Amino acid sequence: MNLLIYKTLEELNEDLADYVIKIAEMSIEENDRFNFVLTGGNSPKALYQFLAKECKDRIDWEKVYFFFGDERNVPATDENYNGLMAKRNLFDELGTAEDHIFYVDTTLAPEKAAIEYKKALDKHFNGNDIVFDLILLGMGDDAHTASIFPHTTLVKDEEATVAAVFVEKLNTYRISLTAPLINKADNVAFLVFGENKAEALKHVINDTEKNVDTYPSQLINPYDGKLTWFVDEAATKLLD
Repeated sequence: MNLLIYKTLEELNEDLADYVIKIAEMSIEENDRFNFVLTGGNSPKALYQFLAKECKDRIDWEKVYFFFGDERNVPATDENYNGLMAKRNLFDELGTAEDHIFYVDTTLAPEKAAIEYKKALDKHFNGNDIVFDLILLGMGDDAHTASIFPHTTLVKDEEATVAAVFVEKLNTYRISLTAPLINKADNVAFLVFGENKAEALKHVINDTEKNVDTYPSQLINPYDGKLTWFVDEAATKLLD
């Protein structure tokens, strides 16, 4: 695990963008494509804008395929739909072709949406192991990541797949990659900032005895890949 700490969010996002571009360059050189899983919510908005504007000419974006680590069970036109935020701040600016974007179809029931997303992944990877080049993750102040929330069924899911989960505290369903599928990736990067994340980060990073049911981000530990944390100083104030 590599822990990178930044004084400002601007510095963090610039360095994280460089990291994304570096992995993209290597993936395109080796496999002629870059399979990139995006994180949702508003935390990566500035990063996506920086990639779309400042990094537009640094790689061949036509060889990038975009996926989502999780999605909210809302219509694609809803402000809370992760795909809409990425479309507005990244895809539209880059002119990304629709067949290079793997949205979650939330017109389907959550369980069906998860099944169909897994089928789309299987097809994209030609039936081979689903190994993403880079998965970008966020972390909530409750230590959830993707839609692997504390004390939910996804914490104990041992299958490398896409699953629907009911999040009781939000009273809604989510569709998410499972931890075993995330851990197959070649590279996983967390984007975490803000003092409100300090308590969760302390447990995820420092605890020698894991309690994944309470702190699900502890589940993320790539089998053969690399794990990098991009965090600001405010989020690290409780670390040893």
